Amino acid sequence: MSTEKTHAVSITVSGRVQRVGYRRYILDLAQELGVSGYIKNMDDGTVRIFCQAPPTILQQFIEEAKNPPPPAQIKQFEIKETKPRPKLKTFKIRYGPLQEELQEGFGAMQSIFMDYWKEFRDYRSEFRDYRSEFRDYRQEFRDYRQEFRDYRNEFRSFVNEFRDYREEFREFAKRTDENFKTIMEKYGEISEKLTIILETLTKESKETRE
Repeated sequence: MSTEKTHAVSITVSGRVQRVGYRRYILDLAQELGVSGYIKNMDDGTVRIFCQAPPTILQQFIEEAKNPPPPAQIKQFEIKETKPRPKLKTFKIRYGPLQEELQEGFGAMQSIFMDYWKEFRDYRSEFRDYRSEFRDYRQEFRDYRQEFRDYRNEFRSFVNEFRDYREEFREFAKRTDENFKTIMEKYGEISEKLTIILETLTKESKETRE
């Protein structure tokens, strides 16, 4: 890598950047893009990055370094231009003392575990909300079911009432038919008597003329 085509910057990152896997993320990113340099933890809780690459690659590296995956969170991202170091051909993590690195590893696992635990509690709370909502729907369904029973009972009452009306109509039709038959019989008798009277009157009138 020639110095004419290489730009270099020193970056100080503050926020939640130690014991959360941020250094490993930067290492993988640098190796993927072909950036050389190093990253190390500082005593004040920040992370220091030295990186060098052609301008377009370096800019891409910086943009992605600003947006790490959870649980890392960045508050400040200070960039200072500096001189390239031609001897640095690769990107490495500069580790601290063994006890600090062990603490770093356990801390990273703890941070990730706590984030997953928080997410689990959120899901559990959401599940409780869904369970409560399901209970509401179940109660509403019971109300509808009871209402349906009421409508069904009411419908049965209408059916029974209709049957009563139909039976009453049948009885009315039967009585009407019987009354009509009686009237026809009476009409027949009256008609027969009127015919006899008319014949008698006609006969008497004829005899009178003679």
